[in-house]
Amino acid sequence: MPYQWITKPDETPQTLRLWPHESLPARGMAAFVLTTFTLIMIPVLPLLGSPILWGLLPFLLLAVWGVYFALQRNHRARQIVEVLTLDTDAAQLVRTEPSGAVKEWDCNRYWATVTKYEKDGPVPQYVTLKGMGREVEIGAFLSEEERVALYDELQRAWRR
Repeated sequence: MPYQWITKPDETPQTLRLWPHESLPARGMAAFVLTTFTLIMIPVLPLLGSPILWGLLPFLLLAVWGVYFALQRNHRARQIVEVLTLDTDAAQLVRTEPSGAVKEWDCNRYWATVTKYEKDGPVPQYVTLKGMGREVEIGAFLSEEERVALYDELQRAWRR
């Protein structure tokens, strides 16, 4: 699961850290780009020594660079970290965006509620925290099953 309780359930404050799932590590990305380059070069082998090769080569390299650029951009966009801290009387959510911007939400824990929108949110099983006149999302980057499990764990943590 791409979230983890940093503290034990009976400790105060309780801290939960959430992050997006990284399905392609750096070595996997390098292998994928190298494989793409190799497969693109296979049809070009008969053109070695031909002036046509020099006409096609920039476009082939541009295609490989496009794959690399897209994978790098996706990796950077998934550098999100959310940290939820539940104290005896306060709840605080800190979200660090890929750009480095930090968004914070805090509320008296007594007035805060955990809500799950099964179909009405931007994603199925949308989980939010509501309090102090604001409603903030938590774990929107998680899969549907992970959001259901997160909601259940947050409900248990809120009752403690």
